Amino acid sequence: MTIKNKNYKNMKEYSKIDGLIAPVFTPMKENADINTVEIPGYADFLISNGLNGVFVNGSSGEGMLLTTDERKMITEAWAPFASENFKFIVHVGSTSYRQAQELALHARDCGAWAISCMGPTFLQPKTPLELVDFCRQVASVVPDLPFYYYHIPERSGVNIRMSEFLKEGQKVIPNLAGIKFTDANFMEMQQCLALSNGRFDITHGQEQTLLCGLSIGVKGAIGTSYNFVPRLYQELLEAFKNRDMEKARELQMESVKITEVIIKYGGGIVGGKAMMKLIGIDFGLCRSPLRNLSSTEYIGLERDLKETGFFDFIARLK
Repeated sequence: MTIKNKNYKNMKEYSKIDGLIAPVFTPMKENADINTVEIPGYADFLISNGLNGVFVNGSSGEGMLLTTDERKMITEAWAPFASENFKFIVHVGSTSYRQAQELALHARDCGAWAISCMGPTFLQPKTPLELVDFCRQVASVVPDLPFYYYHIPERSGVNIRMSEFLKEGQKVIPNLAGIKFTDANFMEMQQCLALSNGRFDITHGQEQTLLCGLSIGVKGAIGTSYNFVPRLYQELLEAFKNRDMEKARELQMESVKITEVIIKYGGGIVGGKAMMKLIGIDFGLCRSPLRNLSSTEYIGLERDLKETGFFDFIARLK
């Protein structure tokens, strides 16, 4: 495959994300239907606790387990809360670039600040050029919106070198803004941050290693834990800005302890929804093939979290 357009002058410049973005959960009823009634209260909670925006219909939102119509309903429910200080980013990824285009156009019409797209999870692209071509077709229908590639190889199975993706992508995707980088390859992340004189916005996607990302120049972060312990990470950001590295490392270790518990109880989506219930926000069930915690596991989750100091941070929430 050959990509011919090399007109870098057409590349758009966008403001970069600074602060914490929550990849929001999708509230569901007991029959696993989506429950948009819960979203206004959810939005108020995130805004009042200082989050800088939301990432809708991503992994935490079970977006790839929803129908196209359901994803549109979720997008529409979040749209009223978008503002200059509360970014509204919509994940539109799909195995079909045409379905992704449809979702991208809908996100634009709902006032999204940006769209994001992971690579197709079936018949995954094997080369940077194949992935670029897929993303080009998605991004091209909303040329005025920033486009973020969603790099999450552990879930998507698309494990392309992101530095190569950006080098090729900037030739043909004028609205390529950056990457939601959910991987622990910090050498590659640093290469992406430095590419094209630091033009691209590389957001950190693994909250248990946020301090590592900050140390190499990351400014914005998108992570599931920002839904339920935003204070921990806001204090970590503040400690880093104040060059209090001892405090920053202590807070990062608190994050690691909490993440260990999340992994023990089903991971960020299963465990994360249960943790939201523990802080008083019940989003119902996870959708199959994800499981849901038993009552015994839920009690164990609460017990294990008490040992981490989790509830000390919860006490600071508004």
